[in-house]
Amino acid sequence: MSSPSSAPQLWVLNAVALVGTMAIMAFVAVVGPVVRILGLEDWHAGLSLTVGGVLWMLAARRWGKLSDRVGRRRVLLISLSAYAITYVVMALSVDMALTSPPAMALSLLILVGSRALVGLFYAAVPAITAASVADQVAPQHRASAMAKLGAANAVGLVAGPVVAGWIALYDIAWSLYAAALMPVLALVLIAWKLPETYAGNKSGNKAGNKPGAVPTPGQPGLGWQDPRLRLPLFAVFTAMIAVAVTQSTVGFLVLDRMQLSLSEGAKTAGYALTAVGSGLILSQSMMMRITWPPERWLLLGAVLAGSGFGAVALLESAVPMLAAFGLAGIGMGMVRPAVQALTANCVEAHEQGEAAGMVASMQGLSMVVGPLAGTLLYRISPGTPYVLVLILLMLLAVAVWRYQSAEVSQRGTGVTS
Repeated sequence: MSSPSSAPQLWVLNAVALVGTMAIMAFVAVVGPVVRILGLEDWHAGLSLTVGGVLWMLAARRWGKLSDRVGRRRVLLISLSAYAITYVVMALSVDMALTSPPAMALSLLILVGSRALVGLFYAAVPAITAASVADQVAPQHRASAMAKLGAANAVGLVAGPVVAGWIALYDIAWSLYAAALMPVLALVLIAWKLPETYAGNKSGNKAGNKPGAVPTPGQPGLGWQDPRLRLPLFAVFTAMIAVAVTQSTVGFLVLDRMQLSLSEGAKTAGYALTAVGSGLILSQSMMMRITWPPERWLLLGAVLAGSGFGAVALLESAVPMLAAFGLAGIGMGMVRPAVQALTANCVEAHEQGEAAGMVASMQGLSMVVGPLAGTLLYRISPGTPYVLVLILLMLLAVAVWRYQSAEVSQRGTGVTS
């Protein structure tokens, strides 16, 4: 096992995370125009995204567990091949539908079905890339390595819609063809540069378990009630609820709070999301350079993000609100890599893929529940969704503080893992 700087193959995982995220976000950028051109209802776009999120949630753990058994590289090649084929089929179908629109039912089936399969196959990427990092990097360096992976995802979140939107100015179908090319590039990189690893085999990685949390012999796998994963699962659920609430309500918030026109509101909402994205990249760049345990990053991130979202609930002018979103982004940028590193450190080597898949599944659940909760709470008042996020993040901070205190107490009494 090594540090991030001495494991050169990690750049391949970062590149795979980047292009995988760009591909899935490219669809988000063009789904609105595609729905309008095909003559579908606006809510059909939301349906396609929701169905994709549900399959992502259901599949991520299974992909991770499969990679524990047969190898990370092999499963990534399988999932990304299917991901690319699905995108090509979707692009061809949409291209033909735009030229000669079929019946509405068939158009809806094409849109929802292809997006569902994209979510199903993409679910392997975040789970297995995180597990691969855990295989190759020593526990004390995992937060920094996961931050690099998080930064790649953050860049993909921003770059995917931008690139797809630019290509869509010329041809919407070609933006989907370009998205299909991205997993193909990932396949080439993996086949060319990424060595095969097996959980607990070639990596030789074995992270320490917490006292009293060692699984019993013969246990078939990790369970959702596993005490080792309670904090990571709650943390990723909270973090992704915050992201989903922001994405689903920020457009309405700036319109209602600042009394802007539709065009000015869209521009300001874009600035707010850019501020969050910039904060993510800034904090993750800092994490790459500072070696702290993941618990410390998680506590700091929860407090900073909670402070930012709490301020958003109160502010009504543009510049302070954008600064608050930036602060929230800085905190959120610390939370996600810390959660991934903490997850890896809490389980055994042969459980890394399944544990990473469970975290990814919880992320999918949050992306299904979050938009609904955010929009329903927004009907009470514009600030209410952000108050919910503040409460969840403060509860997370308390949970992390108690977790750290318990660890210190165990070390003080001589209990070891």
